Amino acid sequence: MTTTPAPSPGLQLRQAQSGDLPAIHRIEQSVFPQPWPAGVFDQYLGRPGFLVAEDGAVVGYIVADVVSSHDRTLGHVKDLAVRADRRREGIASGLLSRAIEVLSLRVDSVKLEVRAGNSGAIDLYHRHGFSYRRRLDGYYANGEDALVLVRPV
Repeated sequence: MTTTPAPSPGLQLRQAQSGDLPAIHRIEQSVFPQPWPAGVFDQYLGRPGFLVAEDGAVVGYIVADVVSSHDRTLGHVKDLAVRADRRREGIASGLLSRAIEVLSLRVDSVKLEVRAGNSGAIDLYHRHGFSYRRRLDGYYANGEDALVLVRPV
């Protein structure tokens, strides 16, 4: 695994709270072509893998949880985003590391789906030990393929 930058000094990684949801949704809308509806985030409140990065304001978040798949339990990174003006500061890396740490208490591997054309995210995931498992043709609403990446914990 390649070393990733540490998050910015003064940055706090913590569990998401209801007061964070408006900022999380603004980031979601600004980052993704097909953002999650605001109400979807409510169902993850209180779960250990719903984390935010903040330094006075929420600058990024991750939604990760545990799912059952083929008679086994896996960690699943569902959503990860950082405000555009705060990228390349190690924030996504810090969130991903913390989420994997939280999930590792309950699972032995973590999976995620990423847009096949999102080379920046794919590089991040590879640096964190994720490897290619398979392609999902037409996975996203716009017809773009997804790559399924998996890593042991």
